[in-house]
Amino acid sequence: MTLFDHAAWRRAGHRADWALLRLEQGLLAGGVAALVVLNVTVVVGRNLFGAGLPFAEELNQALMILLTFGGLAYAVREGRHIRMTAFYDLLQGRPRKALMVLICAGTAALLWLLAWYALQYVLQVQRVGSVTPALRIPLWCLYAVAPLGLALGGIQYLRALWRNLRSPGVWLSVDQPDAYRAPPEQV
Repeated sequence: MTLFDHAAWRRAGHRADWALLRLEQGLLAGGVAALVVLNVTVVVGRNLFGAGLPFAEELNQALMILLTFGGLAYAVREGRHIRMTAFYDLLQGRPRKALMVLICAGTAALLWLLAWYALQYVLQVQRVGSVTPALRIPLWCLYAVAPLGLALGGIQYLRALWRNLRSPGVWLSVDQPDAYRAPPEQV
C-alpha cells in the first residue's frame, strides 16, 4: 500500500470499521449478558442464601458505564440514537439536508468536547488514585470508557456528516438513510 493508493486506504478503512463494529457488538452483547447473569445471581443469592454478592453494585456500575458509553457510538452508527425532530420534520429537500448537516457537525463537536472533559476527569481520578471499595479496581479504569465512547460517537457523527455532504438524500448515519414517513392526515 503506497501513500497515495486511495483504494487501499479505503479497503483498510472498511476493515477497521468492520472490526470496530464487531467489537462494539461484542461488548454490548457481553455487557448485557453479564448484567443479566450478575443480577439474577444476586437475586437468587439473597432469596436462597440470605446474602448477595458484596461486589455486585460495583460490577453493575461498571457494566452500566460500559453499556452507556460503549453503546453511544453503536447507536449513532445504526441511526438508532434519540432524536428531537420537531423542526426537522417540518422541512423537506435541501433545508432538511442542511439541518442534518448542521446537526451532525454540531453533535460531533459537542461529543468531542465532552470527550475532552471526560478525559480530563479520568486523568484527575487517576492522579487521586481512587479505587472501588470491594474489588479495589482503580476508578479511572472504569471511567476510561466514557471519553472513548464519546470520541467514537463523534467520529460516527462525522462519518454521517461526510455521507450527507457526498451523497444524495438525507442520511441519519453513514449506512442509514432517513426513511421517516409522515403519518397520514386524519380525516
